[in-house]
Amino acid sequence: MLDIKFIRENPEVVKTALKNRKAEADVDGLLELDHLRRIAITEGEELKTGRNKSSKAIGALMGQKKFDEAEAAKEEVRLIGDRISTLDEQVRELDEKIKAIVLYIPNLPSDTTPIGATEEDNPVLRTFGEVKTFDFKPKPHWDITEALKLVDFERGAKITGSGFPVYTGQGARLQRALVSYMLDLHTTEHGYTEVEPPAVCNADSMIGTGQLPKFADDMYYIAGDELYPVPTAEVPLTNLYREEIIDVNEPIKLTAYTPCFRREAGAAGRDNRGLVRLHQFGKVEMVNFVKPEQSVAQHEILVGEAEKVLQLLGLHYRVIELCTADLGFSAAKCYDIELWAPGVERWLEVSSVSNFGDYQARRSRIRCRDENGKTQLLHTLNGSGVALPRLVVAIIENYQNADGTVTVPEALRPYMGGLEKLG
Repeated sequence: MLDIKFIRENPEVVKTALKNRKAEADVDGLLELDHLRRIAITEGEELKTGRNKSSKAIGALMGQKKFDEAEAAKEEVRLIGDRISTLDEQVRELDEKIKAIVLYIPNLPSDTTPIGATEEDNPVLRTFGEVKTFDFKPKPHWDITEALKLVDFERGAKITGSGFPVYTGQGARLQRALVSYMLDLHTTEHGYTEVEPPAVCNADSMIGTGQLPKFADDMYYIAGDELYPVPTAEVPLTNLYREEIIDVNEPIKLTAYTPCFRREAGAAGRDNRGLVRLHQFGKVEMVNFVKPEQSVAQHEILVGEAEKVLQLLGLHYRVIELCTADLGFSAAKCYDIELWAPGVERWLEVSSVSNFGDYQARRSRIRCRDENGKTQLLHTLNGSGVALPRLVVAIIENYQNADGTVTVPEALRPYMGGLEKLG
């Protein structure tokens, strides 16, 4: 959430940032509401000061036996109180209207985020590995998973609906192996504390990280309980410290595996075959809490930690930086990591690594202390470390063999009981 004071003092900066993001918000309407709110607050404070003086005068008049004047003063105090109540209600109503607008305003891009109009303007920063060559035509993952009975799409659709696959046999074991591999890597080599959070969150948590109210249509909702199945472990991990003052002299680094649930309301008809776009999927997430002056450097460390997952698996990937028009709602700066999948012949996003600045911290009221002991908003960062379905796609398609088997990457074999091939 943006600071209303910043918007008030820098309206053109905000408007330009929104234009670069291809986002819309009624900044002028917001500032008018803010103006009315400050007028009401000022009048209310002046009236409260006057009421206090009048209240003191009543006691003096009563002591002097000036009862008529005292009664007149009491009536004046009553009228002032009525006006104060009216102003207080106006302020409450204006606060709600202001909040309704501010919660829909995305974060401002950082000064180093490239300005662009479409995803085609996202610069490629680096690549790792080479495109794998085959002496046969590589198959898409859905053919391989069906032949090896790794994933059952039809029974998943029967149980729940499309976008809810069932992993079976070695496919299920591969999922479990990947989760253990990633959590072990992050906790033993990257200094993370593992967390097992709830798989559902309340509305305050979803608001805190920016999923609500903007993306309500993309979220599943449990009516009656007023809970949301988590779309990413970023939500519960970040909200562990909601409304707290915490010590971040050293970055707090948390990681968790959770199932993730997304309706993908705006993506109907896209990537509806195979594992590329699902309504339920597993993901290992990394969340960092840092002092403001540390977040730029920590962002680079975080993307490197996500890359390490893929490097050890021997997968070809690239890192791109998102331009302003492609930037996520809460992010000030973001890197995407994309894996090459030869069977579907395309790049697949497997991780988004974002620096949110103080945007989420302001929404969630998470603070730390500066070097002088004064409280301030800290910065939050997060990155997938990494999402499972597209990682599985890349492994199956890159490690497929002519005989229909799939070679297990060496880094995973200890987690697969020494198994060298699927099939």
